[in-house]
Amino acid sequence: MEDKRNIPIIEWEHLDKRKFYVFGICMTMMIRILRTEGTAGLYRGFLVNTFTLISGQCYVTTYELTRKYVSRYTSNNAVKSLVAGGSASLVAQSITVPIDVVSQHLMMQRRGESMGRFRVRQQDGKGLLVFGQTKDIIGQIFKADGFRGFYRGYVASLLTYIPNSAVWWPFYHFYAEQLSSLTPKDCPHLLLQAISGPLAAATASTLTNPMDVIRARVQVEGKSSIILTFRQLLAEEGPWGLTKGLSARIISATPSTIVIVVGYETLKKLSLRPELVDSRHW
Repeated sequence: MEDKRNIPIIEWEHLDKRKFYVFGICMTMMIRILRTEGTAGLYRGFLVNTFTLISGQCYVTTYELTRKYVSRYTSNNAVKSLVAGGSASLVAQSITVPIDVVSQHLMMQRRGESMGRFRVRQQDGKGLLVFGQTKDIIGQIFKADGFRGFYRGYVASLLTYIPNSAVWWPFYHFYAEQLSSLTPKDCPHLLLQAISGPLAAATASTLTNPMDVIRARVQVEGKSSIILTFRQLLAEEGPWGLTKGLSARIISATPSTIVIVVGYETLKKLSLRPELVDSRHW
């Protein structure tokens, strides 16, 4: 079916897969590392970053293939985006959660803070971190909780990120289409997409922030029950506790979302099959 949208979506069948994966791996590595740690990040935590690349590629592949599959049953872009976004997040989180568990301990260590159960007491009562390098953290988690320790907060992550991803994509396309109808026809599509990304991220973050707060508590504090964690949070901080970090989350997500959107849309345009290059505008 011909795409009648003002900003046509580049679908899976429009891509040269070899270009898509070669360019995609390089672009994902640069975006994920440079936006968080700068150039030094290119040489730090290589093992963790490698698994992050796998997660990113699995996410986009699942998203595009699911869109293609769902298109057999409906031409509604919102439905395709919602189902594909949720499915992609499910696959990616199965890879990402263990990375997050380890990374959170690394981040807290850099700030000089302890991580709940994972510390020892000195005679003066001060907490002394026992986590050093990544391999030491992995060993401590496995010793304490076994394989399950790497998936602590997995259900909470799914309840956070699946809705977030499922909501982000439809809103992203919705905002891009609305902006396109309000701007001159010669306005660069990439600019409209770069604006739409943060708008969609702010919308998705607002809707899913409560579960993100609970997820962080479950993973960091080693809790096993989402319901008990929710009740404890309400008892300690009230309903406002569920909005904790929302403004910071939106603000911090804006620059990274712009980079990701511009990178991904550029990747797809660079990966277009030769006969379709002139049919898509920047």
